Amino acid sequence: MALGNVPCSKFFDFTMKKQVIAAAVLCTLVSGAAFAQQAKEGPFMVRARAVSLNSANGDTTGLGLSIDNKWIPEVDISYFLSKNLAVELILTVPQKQTLTSSALGKEIGTLEHLPPTLLLQYHFDSNGGAKPYVGLGVNYTKFTAVNILNGAVGLNSDSWGGALQLGVDVPLSGNMYLNFDVKKVFIKSDVYVGIANAGTFKVDPVLFGIGLGWRF
Repeated sequence: MALGNVPCSKFFDFTMKKQVIAAAVLCTLVSGAAFAQQAKEGPFMVRARAVSLNSANGDTTGLGLSIDNKWIPEVDISYFLSKNLAVELILTVPQKQTLTSSALGKEIGTLEHLPPTLLLQYHFDSNGGAKPYVGLGVNYTKFTAVNILNGAVGLNSDSWGGALQLGVDVPLSGNMYLNFDVKKVFIKSDVYVGIANAGTFKVDPVLFGIGLGWRF
C-alpha cells in the first residue's frame, strides 16, 4: 500500500524519525534550561559573620581557669555536593584571649588560638524561603603564644574535638542571604604546672553568629 508514490512503510519511518528528532530537541532544550537554572545559583557559598564567643570554662585543675568572652570575625566557604548536602570550612584569624584564675583572684596570662572547623551540613528544602541547616564536624585548635604566670603554667599546643551547628540562610536579593548561625565547639587542653599535669581546661565555646552570605 502507498500514499501517492511513497510506500507506507517509508512514510511511517519518516514520520517516526521526525518525532524522535523533535523529542531529542525538546529534551536538549529542557536539560539546558535546567542546567542554566542550576548554574545560576552555583555550588559555592561564602559567608562573613560577626561571632560572639562564649566559653564554657570547664576546669579540673583547681585554679578556676576561664578566658574572656569576645566578638570575633569569621569567614566560611561552603561547597554544595548536592541540593541538600554541603561541606563547610570555617576560618578566623588567631585570637588573643586573657586567662583568669578565680583561685588566685586575678588575670594570670594570655594565649592565642586558631580554631578552623570543618563541617558536613544538611540543608532542608525551603520552597524559596528561609533555608535552615544543621551541621556536624570536627575542630582543630592550635594554641600559640601561651604566656601564663611567666611560663610557670603551660598548655598542650593542639586540640581536636567535635563541632555541632544549627543555622538558617534568609534570602535577601539575588544571590545574597542573611545568615544566623550557632555552633558548639569542643576545645580542651591539658594544663601543666612545671612538668606535672595539673588537670584539663575545657574552653568548649558556644558561638552565636550573624552575617551575610553569597551563593555563586
